[in-house]
Parts: sequence; structure tokens; C-alpha cells
Amino acid sequence: MTTLDTQTTDRYRTRVADRPALVERVEPTVHGGVDAPGLLGRDELAAHDRDGFVTVPELLTASEVATYSAELDRLATDPTVRADERTVVEKSSQQVRSIFEVHRISEAVAALVADERVAGRARQILGSDVYVHQSRINYKPGFGGGGFYWHSDFETWHAEDGMPAPRAVSTSIALTENFTHNGCLMIMPGSHRTFVSCVGETPAEHYRESLREQEIGTPDPDSLTTLADRHGIAMLTGPAGSATLFDSNCMHGSGSNITPYSRSNIFVVFNSVENALVEPFAAPAPRPSYIAAREFTPV
Repeated sequence: MTTLDTQTTDRYRTRVADRPALVERVEPTVHGGVDAPGLLGRDELAAHDRDGFVTVPELLTASEVATYSAELDRLATDPTVRADERTVVEKSSQQVRSIFEVHRISEAVAALVADERVAGRARQILGSDVYVHQSRINYKPGFGGGGFYWHSDFETWHAEDGMPAPRAVSTSIALTENFTHNGCLMIMPGSHRTFVSCVGETPAEHYRESLREQEIGTPDPDSLTTLADRHGIAMLTGPAGSATLFDSNCMHGSGSNITPYSRSNIFVVFNSVENALVEPFAAPAPRPSYIAAREFTPV
């Protein structure tokens, strides 16, 4: 593992009042380079470098989608899983919103996470061995599945988990069709090259509320407007079985789902083994390991 560069980590110190809101990123965003060998082609790696994300239209087959959809249904209705602290429910409906560390709860999901189609693409982008920083299922049922406000994952992972630099990639695998109207993922293309610092002291055990509805650690409206004006907003739609890989510093979010059409996905975050977590940069204590792993064994 590499030695921490304090000049690098200090660029991303956050949740204090006297920092500029926008900091331009200097690290590479495709750490393996656009010619890195692997399942992603040069054009796809170049798109990820330019936009901060790349889509894979048919990561899973139809039969695999059916298998994993059945597994998600089983987990959502299992009373033992429901009672587990790794399960998060919606504030209003009390329906299951997310199940964390799902690759340790489900053997089927564990196999998918380790699949070369998934982990291999992460290694290619990050240019190193990778470990699972976080895994979860996101459920967004019809008629009320809650949204996720605009945020950069890295801001939270840096402030609350101690991730030194934005050298992680998220893979969102759709198990239902993603329409523009059922709360699809939205990303500001190119926003991964600008870090948005947030203000506000992080309360102890903030994760208990933020996983249901995040308020602290969200960007200010002026910064969001600047990024949206600069980059626009991409609505990422696609059939079940498609996937999106996106940089940890992308500004992204999703709206609530008031349609009859549910949206669910398997979400896996791979971090470089050279970017392992240290102490949080703006929180009194680390979040639980099921949210931010502190076991760095490569996949």
C-alpha cells in the first residue's frame, strides 16, 4: 500500500467553514490508463475518463437477472434480514430501502461481486488490485421509493470513513428497467474532476439518519448550479441487466419513484488496495465496517 500524501489528502479536507467549495482534482480518473487491457475497450475507458462513468448495456443475461431478482425478493421479505442492522428502511413507508454488506449475506451476490465481468472492470479502471469497500442492494419500489439527493460519494467516504483519495469506482447493476421517470440515476458528466467540499460538523453516529435521508454532507445550491451549468445532467436509463460504472467523485443523485414501476439495483464499490482507509477526516469515529470495510483483502 502507498504512503499517504498529506498534500493530496488535505485538498479534500471538508465539512469546515473556511474552505473553498470547489477544488479541482489533480489525480488521474482512469488509473490504469485508457489503453489498460481488460473487458472495457479504449473508447469506453476514454468515456469514463471524460465523463466519470461508462455504461455496459448487457452485463447480465436474462436468466441471471431472473436469478438475482428472486434473490432480492427473498432478502427483502426475510424477517431475519429485515431485523439486521445492515438493513435500512424508508422513513415514511417502512419498506426496505437498502441492505448493506449484501455480498456477505448472499452467496449469489458474493459470486457476482467476484465475477471478472464486475471486479475485472474495476481493476482495469483503478489500475490495481481492488477490495470491496461497500456493497448493497438499493430498492426503490413504485408509489413512493425515496430518492437520493445530489452528492459525491467520495466526500462522505473521505469525511466519515477515512478514504484518502478518490480512487474508487462504483458499479450499479440494474435488475429492473431504468426509465427517466422511475427514479433513474442522474450524473453530471465531467463533475468527477471537481471536488465539492461540504460544511457542517458530522454528528456522532450520523450514518443512522444519513442512510435514510442525507442532510449533512450534501453540496450547497450554488456549487450544484455551477456544476450543472458547466456539465449538464445525464439521465442513465437502460434495461435490466445493464450496468453503470462511475467514479467515486461524480456528482450524482436520483429522484423519488412515484410511478408503478419499481427500480432496484445491486451496488458494489471497489476501492484500490493502494487507497485503504485511515481515520476519518471529518467525523468523530469511523462508520461500521458493513458500510465502509476495513478489511482490505483483494477480490
